[in-house]
Amino acid sequence: MYITSASASASASSLLRASRARLCGPIASASASASASRTLAAPSPRPAPLADRCRSLSFYSAVRSLRGSVPRWSHGVDWRSPLSLRPQIRAVAPVIERLQRKFATMASENPFKEILTTLPKAGGGHFGKFYSLPSLNDPRIDKLPYSIRILLESAIRNCDNFQVKKEDVEKIIDWENSSPKQVEIPFKPARVLLQDFTGVPAVVDLACMRDAMNNLGSDSNKINPLVPVDLVIDHSVQVDVARSENAVQANMELEFRRNNERFAFLKWGSTAFRNMLVVPPGSGIVHQVNLEYLGRVVFNSDGMLYPDSVVGTDSHTTMIDGLGVAGWGVGGIEAEAAMLGQPMSMVLPGVVGFKLSGKLRDGVTATDLVLTVTQMLRKHGVVGKFVEFYGDGMGELSLADRATIANMSPEYGATMGFFPVDHVTLQYLKLTGRSDETVAMIEAYLRANNMFVDYNEPQQERVYSSYLELNLVDVEPCISGPKRPHDRVPLKVMKADWHSCLDNKVGFKGFAVPKESQDKVAKFSFHGRPAELKHGSVVIAAITSCTNTSNPSVMLGAALVAKKACELGLQVKPWIKTSLAPGSGVVTKYLLKSGLQKYLNQQGFNIVGYGCTTCIGNSGDLDESVGSAISENDIIAAAVLSGNRNFEGRVHPLTRANYLASPPLVVAYALAGTVDIDFDKEPIGTGKDGKSVFFRDIWPSTEEIAQVVQSSVLPEMFKSTYEAITKGNPMWNQLSVPATTMYKWDPNSTYIHEPPYFKGMTMDPPGAHGVKEAYCLLNFGDSITTDHISPAGSIQKDSPAAKYLLERGVDRKDFNSYGSRRGNDEVMARGTFANIRIVNKLLNGEVGPKTVHIPTGEKLYVFDAAMKYKAAGHDTIVLAGAEYGSGSSRDWAAKGPMLLGVKAVIAKSFERIHRSNLVGMGIIPLCFKAGEDADTLGLTGHERYTIDLPSNIAEIRPGQDVTVTTDTGKSFTCVARFDTEVELAYFNHGGILPYVIRNLTSQ
Repeated sequence: MYITSASASASASSLLRASRARLCGPIASASASASASRTLAAPSPRPAPLADRCRSLSFYSAVRSLRGSVPRWSHGVDWRSPLSLRPQIRAVAPVIERLQRKFATMASENPFKEILTTLPKAGGGHFGKFYSLPSLNDPRIDKLPYSIRILLESAIRNCDNFQVKKEDVEKIIDWENSSPKQVEIPFKPARVLLQDFTGVPAVVDLACMRDAMNNLGSDSNKINPLVPVDLVIDHSVQVDVARSENAVQANMELEFRRNNERFAFLKWGSTAFRNMLVVPPGSGIVHQVNLEYLGRVVFNSDGMLYPDSVVGTDSHTTMIDGLGVAGWGVGGIEAEAAMLGQPMSMVLPGVVGFKLSGKLRDGVTATDLVLTVTQMLRKHGVVGKFVEFYGDGMGELSLADRATIANMSPEYGATMGFFPVDHVTLQYLKLTGRSDETVAMIEAYLRANNMFVDYNEPQQERVYSSYLELNLVDVEPCISGPKRPHDRVPLKVMKADWHSCLDNKVGFKGFAVPKESQDKVAKFSFHGRPAELKHGSVVIAAITSCTNTSNPSVMLGAALVAKKACELGLQVKPWIKTSLAPGSGVVTKYLLKSGLQKYLNQQGFNIVGYGCTTCIGNSGDLDESVGSAISENDIIAAAVLSGNRNFEGRVHPLTRANYLASPPLVVAYALAGTVDIDFDKEPIGTGKDGKSVFFRDIWPSTEEIAQVVQSSVLPEMFKSTYEAITKGNPMWNQLSVPATTMYKWDPNSTYIHEPPYFKGMTMDPPGAHGVKEAYCLLNFGDSITTDHISPAGSIQKDSPAAKYLLERGVDRKDFNSYGSRRGNDEVMARGTFANIRIVNKLLNGEVGPKTVHIPTGEKLYVFDAAMKYKAAGHDTIVLAGAEYGSGSSRDWAAKGPMLLGVKAVIAKSFERIHRSNLVGMGIIPLCFKAGEDADTLGLTGHERYTIDLPSNIAEIRPGQDVTVTTDTGKSFTCVARFDTEVELAYFNHGGILPYVIRNLTSQ
């Protein structure tokens, strides 16, 4: 049964023609039950009258009024397991049924109800009901990739011939023929995942949307998540204190001091919005918490069984694909719409089948494997596609190994890197504390619905769009860098590759250091002792990131390297900033259990906190003497980290060379003190016996690591860690927040500010539009990432953002990072395109966050130039090359340009999430025709651009050709990258959020 108001159909036709809109009315009862179960014990600040709340989109509000207020910051339920929520709804099931009948709607009942099947338990009774794919008796389904079967089940379960139609189901069943045609399908994820950097602006937007609903005379309480939302605070901790037993506490105190206002805002959101769980700071990294705890694999919501699926506002949400859960990153804007009941519109993806065979050689790590896979898939081309792994080699990979590969899907460009559930998955679920009954239910459901892979049985041949194969024995130790994750370098050629990078012209693999300067030595004093740096000297060595800290094999492998080094008398140089930031408290437990943490401590790898840290640029300051030695001598210093991103300027402003490596290799390079070394031939150092110590002397065997993992990683560690995770910590629990449903904006706040997105909004959509005589704000080449576009890292002292903060009485020491101020649009607009390494062709070779104001020829900060254009009433566009917007899924990479007045981006190609985000903010994404770009067309960026788009949205089709003309007489054709009908609807409304508000208001 589905729930909506009878006016939904009328409002749909009044807003958009039916073919363009999948409006937010009917909500699948399965999803509704899940949501209700999450909200039963949520706090209930100032509930509205029941009659008013019943006019909302669903019955969640009415259910809330039935339970008492629970003074907790989270959902207010027993969070020993997310699945423990299930029983708490039983008492009110009859009420829910009455409400469902009361709010029965014009949406038709599910046309696939005849395949609703009961799943029996082995010992009698049953688990619940599910939509049975085998009951369709369609041989095409047997050949579908497992990842596509998840999309199919979702479409069938949510099918009401309104939001999801039978035609959509047929498209998915006929995937082999329909996917090459780039057909559009709707998808309703089971839940949404947020981290705090992207979560703060999401909650800001929800609070602002409530204000907008109120201003339009509608019920602001309609703005509530309708699917479970989990927000993990993990992006705020910085490595201010390292190499100290007290580092965790010291860094957390600084984290709370800097982010008190943000954290209080998120805590307010956890009580003001229903169905939202907030995991406090110091708990772990979002994707590791998702893998070890939040991931359900199969939902059982009030007796309805269905596969877990998730979209997250962090591109590495794909890590959960290693658990057999379909998950990927979306923009914060899309995630907000999904929270509010909108089906996601997506192009039915092709699926690359990646066959694994053989076994990794001794001493080769999962990190070596993922860097190899990343390079292979980048070369193959998988943007916008799913990658599904299969083959005999799957049995040789642990779940943690799979999660490492899935985590780096954004780096190889795929929407997902999917590992179907098999026996390895079930073993991991038991290891991480999921109950035997839960695991039995998961296995029974997936087997019954043909979604389980049993490698002990003959395999049904599946069809893929294309195929790749890798024999695991061919993987060799490697790292990636110095500026991109897919630039893999085998360890055996690293020294030669480094020297070629010094020689090469400035680029992804070059620093253009003159030959006569390559042996330069910068001598300095480090706290009274002599020290020196050379090109390639390691100044940051960080075991960081969910990519690797979720994997006990590489974490304990790193600890064994430290142990062997200590025993041989090797010591990391004190001026190297070393750190260890686990993704969950489980890591600490097994390192202590193994007795190996003390060796990491001796080498300076003390635990500094539980969060993303160095991987996202929160590496903290280098010692002043080290920073000065680098800057004054123009040293190409290196960072080695176990992260997933190494774009220039991301890890630290002073480390121009950044290499991704396994945790054991991070320790090895820290001990060597340089990346300019051949580990096969050159010693790492001199032991206490005066003899040379080589890499082979400190490297543990695969068997050594396996033995420690077996004895040290125990299920009880996961259970005890996650039983306590939502209890918070003293600093979090002391935060006081008001019990209000509407946020009281503080105009003086420099952290949380009411954004202008809905100012003056009316019920009439602004309509489609072209661009007339726009100036070029920026002219870029290839591989401009969201790190270049979106405000990230530290706030430079002379930047427009710094000026704004200083004018409001904020001291430089309290600037904090851009990421921490994502809730303030004024700061973020000023930090857009503010990356110190950004290359803008309008500056003729100069690097930095400035541009040329074309009418006057002035060289200005990008924000200042944009404001000058806006003041004069001029639109602006951006020219770009290939892979524009690659990198992390940052909604501010679209929000910022919109606030600067950018109306269109013309590029050779776009990263998937970023293109979608641009549309979501009303910016037109255009692609040059194949073989063309700004250079081949002779465009300098000094022209004025007119983009010819119809003003009637009905006259625009997804992917249609658009003519662009310039005031110099040039004319060229681009492809309008509105990829679906729904994206055109968003554009017609000026963006996805106004679209949602108008639809909710009209009901």
